[in-house]
Amino acid sequence: MSQSSPPQPSTSPLSALGEALRFLTIIPIPGLPPMTEHGIVRAMPFFPVAGLLIGAATAAIGWGAGWLWGDLVRAVALVVAGAVLTAGLHLDGVADSCDALFSWRPRERKLEIMKDSRIGTMGALGLFTVILLKVAAYASLGTYWWQAALLAPLWGRWADIYGIWWFPAASEGGMGRTFHDQVRRRDFVIATIIAVALSLALWWPWGALSALCMTPIIHWLAHRMTRSLGGLTGDTYGALAEAGEVLTLLAFLAFLRLNPALPFLSFP
Repeated sequence: MSQSSPPQPSTSPLSALGEALRFLTIIPIPGLPPMTEHGIVRAMPFFPVAGLLIGAATAAIGWGAGWLWGDLVRAVALVVAGAVLTAGLHLDGVADSCDALFSWRPRERKLEIMKDSRIGTMGALGLFTVILLKVAAYASLGTYWWQAALLAPLWGRWADIYGIWWFPAASEGGMGRTFHDQVRRRDFVIATIIAVALSLALWWPWGALSALCMTPIIHWLAHRMTRSLGGLTGDTYGALAEAGEVLTLLAFLAFLRLNPALPFLSFP
């Protein structure tokens, strides 16, 4: 678990949210100081809000695509829009993590593989699996797709913070080490409260219940990565974020299939 860090200058919620959006997306955010690692860490409590806004932007695109072309095209549009809006930040982490973790090499060699910009067979397979599961889930949710489109990115970004706070960093240098060393308990607690509150407000009670299904698996994945690599890296944080999105979507779909009469809000 992360150790406490020295007191740092306070950051307003609005500027912290802007910093989170600037780091996680390609959206230009004017009026902010130059990006720093410390500024990104202080923005982490607002990662779930940034995820919700990412979901809102992709949902708008998905609504238009679904109106024109139907459920399957909408599902593809949601996934492509999310990848473009985030510049593939977390998908890149999936590819690098899969290439390293499934190489069965020594720890030091795995960390070197993660730094290689080339995508290997396991990285391509990991990307294909994540994208295919997302498209299949969105296409299967019917009129309930938009709640999932809003909340999956939210819980995906929360899973990112979960890994940063609860698990050690794999190496002495790099952004992953900086994030882990500087993040505070209050950052994780605030992010969790925000994620749960938004989920309950948007999709009572299934939005928050999905986290109960997703969190143990995220913890297991992070634990396995830590055992293999000696800790987590920036790439594995990204992989956890994508895993959080996929698991949230699958949880939503399972709730719906087990009881189609659940009191979900619908949207055409």
